[in-house]
Amino acid sequence: MTEIGFHYNAPDKLNYACRLVRKAVNARGLRVVVVGDPQMLDAVDAALWQLSPVDFVAHCRGDAPAHVVARSPVVLSVGGADAAALPHREMLVNLGLEVPAGFERYERLIDIVSDETNDRQVGRSRWRHYADRGYTIQPHDFAKSS
Repeated sequence: MTEIGFHYNAPDKLNYACRLVRKAVNARGLRVVVVGDPQMLDAVDAALWQLSPVDFVAHCRGDAPAHVVARSPVVLSVGGADAAALPHREMLVNLGLEVPAGFERYERLIDIVSDETNDRQVGRSRWRHYADRGYTIQPHDFAKSS
């Protein structure tokens, strides 16, 4: 069963996602799929390019040629449907508003929720979705860790 981490009240969702992806790839050697809307993925793409050369994380878009996707440790995918078809299965990072389609195919899902009211409200509905299906959720509240 997919291990679910729910990281909420993040003051800077984009920055946190980039740090999480960098650590997962560079320190743990994981292959990661990041899902979200096109604007968020554009921001993630730009932020990953801004990392220092030592911290750089190779990445591509989910619609890149299959051989590029297969070799890239991080794939940025719009929406959940594309993520279900990707070859990576280790870690899925959700920056979107919806429950990612095919999340149950991944070993681990990290769902990141900002401290903004609308994002928190939609995040609660995703939490209920996972809990109603019997997933154990590992919460991480940024408000308590600061």
